[in-house]
Amino acid sequence: MTEHSDSTTTSPASREAWIATWGTAQQLALPAESGGGPWMPDDAARQADEPPGAPAKVGAQTVRMVARATVGGTAVRVALSNSFGHAPVRVGAAWIARHERGAAIRAGSERSLTFGGRATVVVPTGGHLCSDPVQYDLAAQTDLVVSLYIPDEDVIPTTHEVGLRTAWLAPGDQTATRKLRDATEFSSYLWLTGIDVPARPAAAAIVVIGDSIADGMETTPDADASWPSSLARRLAAREGMPPRAVINMGIAGNRVLREADGMGASALARFDRDVVARPGVRWMVLSAGINDLFFGLRPGVPASERATADDLIAGYRMLIGRAHLHGLRVIGCTLLPLGGAPVFTVELERMRQEVNRWIRDGGEFDTVVDLEAATRDPDAAGPVKMRTGFVSDDGVHPSDAGHQAMAEAFDLELFRE
Repeated sequence: MTEHSDSTTTSPASREAWIATWGTAQQLALPAESGGGPWMPDDAARQADEPPGAPAKVGAQTVRMVARATVGGTAVRVALSNSFGHAPVRVGAAWIARHERGAAIRAGSERSLTFGGRATVVVPTGGHLCSDPVQYDLAAQTDLVVSLYIPDEDVIPTTHEVGLRTAWLAPGDQTATRKLRDATEFSSYLWLTGIDVPARPAAAAIVVIGDSIADGMETTPDADASWPSSLARRLAAREGMPPRAVINMGIAGNRVLREADGMGASALARFDRDVVARPGVRWMVLSAGINDLFFGLRPGVPASERATADDLIAGYRMLIGRAHLHGLRVIGCTLLPLGGAPVFTVELERMRQEVNRWIRDGGEFDTVVDLEAATRDPDAAGPVKMRTGFVSDDGVHPSDAGHQAMAEAFDLELFRE
């Protein structure tokens, strides 16, 4: 079994350092008797015309998922996670290929993945492991397909619920099949948590740890429209910029301080796994906090779940301190406007403004990117709200245009050195 290793690990062929090119954060898996995937609150409901979210169970099926590489390389390795599983998971076969269209892979691009030289592997409960390297010429912004065969019945997946890329389940072992037969669609990632490539020493990764806004909720499915994805495209197109991967570790509903059922471990709890353990990480972008403030104001929520602005700021300070211990540079993002949103209250707005003042003026982040300024409506009367064209129909999450505006708020020169 090959354990996930850090950025000092090198490719046998090139001796270049490994760097994450894509990744996603795993969430809390529910026990079998729960009967379903992670709970999603009404204000974060999926669009009715989107494919369903993660299946509650997988059995004797192939899972096929699409992931976009944000930097290129000459080899790949794939990371699988059973971080929140309730039992070991047997993977009967795993393949990687280039995406063609729909559930099809490009002919001749498929490669078998092995783990310690074996085509099968058991991912232990709580485990996180990498495949053996496969030589594979890969350009930045290439869509890859990872197919996993799960031979056992009633296997509960560790998931990333809001995948925003169509994925497929198909009967039997079709991992190497170009066009899946009898496939059904869903829109989450199961067990797949990372793809790495070898890159020259100047390359580095930017990890975005955040909530549904970073995750891209309410953006157009299959459009890769979240602001971390748009930022990755900007960096890839920047002349003279060393390779800069952008790894989206957003989780819908996630909080800085506490867990919420089905919403993933808190940012403080998952920092080591989702930030430090990503190969080649040099920057952490922190874009989270509104859920800490909002959840405690929901009717019927116990007082123990309430977080004040001071509580959230203390959480930020802990994350900044931990990141600095690992030599990471930390970029803080202001919380987006909520005026006109269903969740808006005067108390929530007061706390949001207090937190944003600290983010801007506290001097503890290495750099601040003012996402509120990038998205707010300068002509709005009353509470600060997002521009009409920048907010989705739910009134909370940015639209594709809003995400593009947030990506453009980043000075790319922040990431040159």
